[in-house]
Amino acid sequence: MSTLVIVESPTKARTIRNYLPSTYQVEASMGHVRDLPQSASEIPTAVKGEKWAKLGVNVESDFEPLYVVPKDKKKVVTQLKEALKTASELILATDEDREGESISWHLYQLLKPKVPTKRMVFHEITKEAIAKALDNCRNIDEKVVRAQETRRILDRLVGYTLSPLLWEKIAWGLSAGRVQSVAVRLLVKRERQRRAFRQGSYWDLKATLIPAAKQADSSYGFSSQLVTLAGNKLATGSDFDPNTGQITAGRNVVLLSQTEAEVLQARLSGKTWTVTDIEERPVTRKPASPFTTSTLQQEANRKLRLSARDTMRTAQNLYEQGYITYMRTDSVHLSEQAIAAARSCVEQLYGKEYLSPKPRQYTTKSKGAQEAHEAIRPAGSKFRTPQETGLSGRELKLYDLIWKRTVATQMADSRQTQISVQLEVEDAGFRSSGKRIDFPGFLRAYVEGSDDPEAALEDKEVILPNLTIGEHPQCTDLEAVGHETQPPARYTEATLVKTLESEGIGRPSTYASIIGTIIDKGYAQLVSNALVPSFTAFAVTNLLEKHFPDVVNPGFTSQMEQTLDDIATGETAWLPYLREFYLGEKGLETLVTEQKSQIDVNAARTVLLENLEAKVRIGKYGAYLEKKNGDDVVTVSIPKDLTPSDLDPEKVDTLLKQKTAGPDEIGIHPETAQPIYLLIGPYGPYVQLGEKSEENPKPKQTSLPKGVDPENVTLEMAVGLLSLPRTLGTHPETGANIQASLGRFGPYVVNKKGADGKPDYRSLKGEDNVLTVTLERALELLSEPKKGRGGGKSKAALRELGAHPEDSEPVNIYDGPYGPYIKHGKINVSIPEGQSVEEITLTTAVSLLASKAETTKSTRKKTKSTTTKTKSTKTATKTKKTKATKTTKASPESK
Repeated sequence: MSTLVIVESPTKARTIRNYLPSTYQVEASMGHVRDLPQSASEIPTAVKGEKWAKLGVNVESDFEPLYVVPKDKKKVVTQLKEALKTASELILATDEDREGESISWHLYQLLKPKVPTKRMVFHEITKEAIAKALDNCRNIDEKVVRAQETRRILDRLVGYTLSPLLWEKIAWGLSAGRVQSVAVRLLVKRERQRRAFRQGSYWDLKATLIPAAKQADSSYGFSSQLVTLAGNKLATGSDFDPNTGQITAGRNVVLLSQTEAEVLQARLSGKTWTVTDIEERPVTRKPASPFTTSTLQQEANRKLRLSARDTMRTAQNLYEQGYITYMRTDSVHLSEQAIAAARSCVEQLYGKEYLSPKPRQYTTKSKGAQEAHEAIRPAGSKFRTPQETGLSGRELKLYDLIWKRTVATQMADSRQTQISVQLEVEDAGFRSSGKRIDFPGFLRAYVEGSDDPEAALEDKEVILPNLTIGEHPQCTDLEAVGHETQPPARYTEATLVKTLESEGIGRPSTYASIIGTIIDKGYAQLVSNALVPSFTAFAVTNLLEKHFPDVVNPGFTSQMEQTLDDIATGETAWLPYLREFYLGEKGLETLVTEQKSQIDVNAARTVLLENLEAKVRIGKYGAYLEKKNGDDVVTVSIPKDLTPSDLDPEKVDTLLKQKTAGPDEIGIHPETAQPIYLLIGPYGPYVQLGEKSEENPKPKQTSLPKGVDPENVTLEMAVGLLSLPRTLGTHPETGANIQASLGRFGPYVVNKKGADGKPDYRSLKGEDNVLTVTLERALELLSEPKKGRGGGKSKAALRELGAHPEDSEPVNIYDGPYGPYIKHGKINVSIPEGQSVEEITLTTAVSLLASKAETTKSTRKKTKSTTTKTKSTKTATKTKKTKATKTTKASPESK
């Protein structure tokens, strides 16, 4: 008889198996084995007629959840039950958090073990940690399970009650969520601020000076900026009201115009400069705390440009392979083992002088902190350096980030000196600021926002030459500089995560999926790492703010989180809370019933933006503009890359003019004598050869390259774009054509027949022009190693599962625009919803690929059969008609 240990994923199972005796059998549950129904097909027949069945929660019977085993998990459950038959003991070793506790409880409920059962928890997968966990098993924590169940029920009630309302009133496929809707509102509020923003401008002077004793050496030059004039402070960006673009009332500052700045520049030229004051202020900086889930997501987004979803996926893999401790945690606490390991690294790699005088411990300050009991750090009692891990790609970069941050916590403070030099020339006051790093301390290992601490140290210093009070430096350059105030920055994933955490909304372990859902549902798109809300996001937020304000109120949502925490500790009863939230006098179901009839569909689908005569409406295929034109109503699609804050009257007029007056004609094509038009479509501006007509249903069209302003398009450029793809010549080795063209991801060159016989593509770089790139340049680009869209080496697999049993070809998992997918040869299949990359085994992958191949084969056969049948029917009909016609003509009765 053996001991059966159940974990969530195959990767975790493989790692743990290495640290357990041979009498232990380790199996994976592949994540959750039981959940609320995800579709109507999963609802048991016995309850399908109940009005609460679609919710999956029996709100009429103490909110009893309807749990089902999803189809793709039935085989797993069967295998686990078989394994349990020969076991003398069951150990549930799922993750050490609420989700993990819930999975263990569901496993216990489903398997109904008749053997002793224990709950084993650990926060890192090392030999010592697993041995310690085996000696300290406990029972399933029913309070934590109940809190997680309440959270799940609450999320289902919000999502499944409000989402159908959005489908009915705005558009099909939209979703609402307890945390998701608040996050979307944050994005929308920031975009509203950007629309309301009014730009202000101000001018100042910037001087380049050289100390009196070094006037022959320009390398001693330093800059200085105008800060006061006649004793009054000069206006800066912070003095402007973003809603008016004017100086905020009550600010006693001098606002210079361009003319005034240039007059002052001329007046001060050639005058004597004097150093009036020098101040040196020592500053000590302490290292940041070790990573929590939230701060890891923020820093990985800032430094590695990883999304929250990719960060968590990569961290999960590192944890399950035994490289880092558990990655879902709100705690910044480090164990004694971790502190000792970090201090050992510091001493060995940087020397004793870089070690903090005493071990440094951190205190968790985040609201409602819970989950695992230690920060994210390298696993084990001895930290492997990034080079020692053998990792590569994202995993190496993320491990390196975690290693540096953890090691830095035990390093000495950084000592710096801030230097401020005041200068005067006539009645103008100037200031020069410098910074000197006296001792780098922890900055030698880790600088937030930089991948190269050594290089960053130099960037952080601003060295001023030695100056003395009363000295008269020489001014070698004095220029008037104009500035414009900038609108509030959009949220990035990092800043959104930081805001959600600071407001106490949701839990860091859920942020990745929340942001992923916001993007997947079309509420926002990522543009240059910023989350830009869509017009649909505006419409949904407007509706929820007006009719269900609590749902999108950060304070209300934060209080819900606190209540859920109180349920986990037993301070609050879960059932009365759910009853009040959903069925109470002001409960969600009550509100939806009351408000549903009051929500006008036309109004709900309209986004009113100030300063626009046209209305923005949400339609089946996205946002569009609508405006009355006499007795008619003109509608035109809004390009997908045109954001709410950038939609101004000028852009509206351009879009409507194209529809009413027709597109702008650039000129006549010199070869075809057809007009070339400039148009704007759903995917942006493009040029078109000739008009669309019955004779010419698909005129040649080419999008403008990114960064090209439609106003700057010339006839020559348009002709060039319409001539794409351009054949540049032939490849000297393969003899195949080399072409330049524009594609979905920008301009590129292609060798029509690469080394493997397939087309070989390379993206053009910033300095290249698709209309002028030469054959020589194309050959140079094609000789470089192939790069993926992310800029790395040829598209790397997220996981390599092994060789396919039938043809020995590799079966890998890749990251695609719609999420991770399995690839074998030409067959791609998406990973089933609810399963992570790490949970997929080769066996599972082969099964999914076979199902996809069979479905594709069946579809093709069906299509072929239908086509044949249609042809056959048409032929038979035609023959029948022909015969009938002949018979009719021959019939005596017809004469």
